[in-house]
Amino acid sequence: MSAQARSNLIGLTHEQLIVHLSMLGEKPFRARQLMKWIHQRGIVDFEAMTDISKPLRKRLSATTELLLPEIVQDYPSSDGSHKWIIRIASGSQVEMVYIPEAGRGTLCVSSQAGCSLDCSFCATGKQGFDSNLSSAEIVGQLWLATAQLGGFGPNAKRPISNVVMMGMGEPLLNFDNVMAAVNLMMDDCAWGLSKRRVTISTAGVVPAILRMQGQTDASLAISLHAPNDELRSQLVPINRRYPIRELLAAVRVYMDSLPDRRVPVIEYTLIKGINDHRRHARELAALLETFPCKINLIPFNPFEMSDFETPADAAVSNFRQILKQAGFTVTVRTTRADDISAACGQLVGAVADRTRRQDRYRRKLNENPDLAMGNFIICDSGRYSN
Repeated sequence: MSAQARSNLIGLTHEQLIVHLSMLGEKPFRARQLMKWIHQRGIVDFEAMTDISKPLRKRLSATTELLLPEIVQDYPSSDGSHKWIIRIASGSQVEMVYIPEAGRGTLCVSSQAGCSLDCSFCATGKQGFDSNLSSAEIVGQLWLATAQLGGFGPNAKRPISNVVMMGMGEPLLNFDNVMAAVNLMMDDCAWGLSKRRVTISTAGVVPAILRMQGQTDASLAISLHAPNDELRSQLVPINRRYPIRELLAAVRVYMDSLPDRRVPVIEYTLIKGINDHRRHARELAALLETFPCKINLIPFNPFEMSDFETPADAAVSNFRQILKQAGFTVTVRTTRADDISAACGQLVGAVADRTRRQDRYRRKLNENPDLAMGNFIICDSGRYSN
C-alpha cells in the first residue's frame, strides 16, 4: 500500500477502526486497544504498544500511519491562556487556543484553514479559505495540546475538560471530518469527554444541522449576533440563504433529538453602534421568547482590517440586564488571550487563500479605509444602514 493511501489512525472512529482491522483479519477488541494507546496514553509509535502482537504492529506500520499536525509557533498569554499555531497537510497554518478557568480547561479547535463565510466581525473570514482539516488534524489538536500541557502519563491529570469547535472555519462545512473528530472526543475508549462539554459552533448551515441527528450528540452553539434578518444578513452573510426562523427551527429539531434536556447556546457578539442598543436586546428577547436557550454575550475583539469597536461596559451591562429581566440565562464572555491575538474572533493563522479574499480586502482598504466597517454606516440616530 502506498504512503499516500495510508489511513491515519489518529482520526479514525471506533467503528472505522473495527472495519480497518477486520480487513487485516483482526478482532474488534483490537480497536479499543489502539484507541487507548493513541488517545489516552499519548503513544503514536506502534512499537511502543506492548499488548499488541508484533506481527500486527508490523502490518499496521506497513499499511497505516500515526501522523499529527506540526506545532510551528507557541504563544503563552499573561492570563494563563495559550495559543499554538499548527501546520496542516495543505501547508496552511491554523490556530488552537487553550483557556484555563476555575474547575475546567477549554480548548478552542479549528476545523478549516480560513473560512468561506466571511462574517464581517471575524478575522478568520478575512483570510479567505484554503482547505478542510482532516479528522486527524482536528482531533490531533486535542492530542497536541494535551501533550504540551503535560496531560499524558500514568499519573497525569487531563488539563482539557471542554472542547469547542469555535476556532478557524465553519465546522458544519467540514461535516464528515468534524463528526468523526467530535465523536472520538466523546468516545470512552478515546478521550471520554462529556457530550455536554464538546460543543459545535455554527453560523447556521441549516441542512447540516438537520443532518447531525443520529450522527452525533455533541452540544450546539449558534452564532446569531443579530435579532433580525436585515441586520444579521449584513453581519453573517449565510443568513441570506438560511434566515433566522429557518435556522432556529432546525436547531430545535436537533436539540429535540437528543436524549437529555440540553439547550443550545446563542452566541451574540456585541459591536459598538451596530447591534448593542437596548432595542436590539428587547428584539432578541422577543425573538427567543419561546426558544429554550442560554445566551452568551461576547464583546467584540478588535483586529486588523476592521474598524468595528468594542462596546462600552455600560452597553454590555444594559443589554445583559434586559435579557435577564426577560427570563434568560445570560453570561458575558470575559475577554481572554487578547495579548496574543487569541480572543474570540481574532484567529487568523496563515492561510494559503484560494479565494484571493485577503488581497481584495487589503486593496479595498487601501483605496477606502471606511470599508473596514464592512460597509456599515452608523447614522446619527444610531440606526444601521448599508
